[in-house]
Amino acid sequence: MREANSEDGFGPRMLADVTPPFIPEGASAMTTLVEWPPGHPGMPPHRHSGPAFGYVLEGAIRFELEGEPERVIKAGETLWEPGGDKIHYQNGNALPDAPSTFVVVMMCAPGRPMYTLVEEEELKERAHLRAPRPTD
Repeated sequence: MREANSEDGFGPRMLADVTPPFIPEGASAMTTLVEWPPGHPGMPPHRHSGPAFGYVLEGAIRFELEGEPERVIKAGETLWEPGGDKIHYQNGNALPDAPSTFVVVMMCAPGRPMYTLVEEEELKERAHLRAPRPTD
């Protein structure tokens, strides 16, 4: 059997290597395919009860976690977030004229929803934790 080799395109190729926070016993996982049409803003600010790992299949998405600058993740690149208390501000399509698609595997803490939307009042209370906006 041939050994996996990313040089000739055969076999597995490392895309991301991260150490997630503790995953509690009894956690579940969900894999989702997200397809945003051109210019779609994505979900409103939310948080996940556990870590999430993603891969952009086509296009490019705007990605912003609390305390980190907004960035664009392009097709072939990965994303991850620790979940828990950290707010996920953006995951929308960065392209105004083409669709963007990504796959996300989310871990869910037992007895908790996979994600929850963040209320406007909390966004105001935590505004000091958000990285400066590109237009700031």
